[in-house]
Amino acid sequence: MASIKEIAEMSGVAKSTVSRYLNKGSVSEKTAGKIEEVIKKTGYSPNQFAQSLKAKKTRMIGVVIPRLNSNAMSETLLGIDDVLQKYKYQMIISNTNQDISREIESLYSLAKQKVSGIILAATVITDMHKKAFEEIKIPIVLIGQQAPNVPCVIHDDVQAGYCLGNYIFQRGHRFVTYLGVPETDVSVGIKRKQGVIKASREYDDTVLNIEETSFSSQDAVSIAKEVLTRENRPTAIIAATDNIAVGVLKACYLLNIEVPKQLSIVGVGGDKITDLVYPGITTIKLFFREAGGTAADRLLKLLGHEKTEEVIVSPFELIERFSVDKPE
Repeated sequence: MASIKEIAEMSGVAKSTVSRYLNKGSVSEKTAGKIEEVIKKTGYSPNQFAQSLKAKKTRMIGVVIPRLNSNAMSETLLGIDDVLQKYKYQMIISNTNQDISREIESLYSLAKQKVSGIILAATVITDMHKKAFEEIKIPIVLIGQQAPNVPCVIHDDVQAGYCLGNYIFQRGHRFVTYLGVPETDVSVGIKRKQGVIKASREYDDTVLNIEETSFSSQDAVSIAKEVLTRENRPTAIIAATDNIAVGVLKACYLLNIEVPKQLSIVGVGGDKITDLVYPGITTIKLFFREAGGTAADRLLKLLGHEKTEEVIVSPFELIERFSVDKPE
């Protein structure tokens, strides 16, 4: 394969001119045309990492996520990678295990590694986050959360929760449990719950009990067993995530509770497992992969100094399966 020196000789220009062209520096249109023609003839492929080091900037994008063991995050990462690969950028993934201090540390660490930009899937945006955004001076796009003057891609969690609540109450359920997660996660822990509560207030004689678990299916099994063995058992459980919904379904199996005849279950996410279990679980499908791709696209536009919308709301879709029935 030809070297930069050989490309320069064949183009009739200085080696520094070729280097400047490859690093997107200022080169006349005529010279750029000559170099491009030689590159096409020789099949020259620049060492992008070496280029990046010389340019004091890497073609690396930092992606900070709260947890690895999540279908939502896996799909989101795939969407980000779809776009970054297309434009020859690489991902550096930092998993924080839902630790806010580690999120902040990751922002500074990635900045020191000279990443071109950062995509942050935060659990919450604090003053420390905002301070980091200002200090590292690197383009940032948020997924799932919002902050002033920072582009973000969010899921419509309030409306998703409202849609599920309305779906359950419309079918005659009046004694319902919402099984959510801690409010430290604003989108899942607060906003989805707000949507369900909003829906409950539009129907007469509703009793909505709020319970809390973690994102773990196994933890959901334990909490669901407790809820379902109380004297006044709900006729439906609205789960904040599909993982939780699957945990509720297992608890029903262990307690010999028939779904949906004796208990209706719904979840949020659109995880493939909701279609594999029996009965299939009615769920709100969130388009995580598309949201990841949109976030990556927004970030690359920022890197190219293009204007982009500050807030993009990702769509959702209700998928009806067989886990819901009218109460007996």
